[in-house]
Amino acid sequence: MTYRQRLNCWAIARLLPTHQSAIIARFRNRSDADGHFQFLRWKVPHIQLLVVFDLTNQS
Repeated sequence: MTYRQRLNCWAIARLLPTHQSAIIARFRNRSDADGHFQFLRWKVPHIQLLVVFDLTNQS
């Protein structure tokens, strides 16, 4: 994993009906993730989203 990829730890995850999640977007800081989250909630209110700190791809 490159240094640039390690910087993007905040993510927006969509909760799927199969009790899984899918990462929609990644961000460098929580503030950017929260802002995009609010926009998505306003634009597409019927889907379930979460802001998460994602370290799954880190070694």
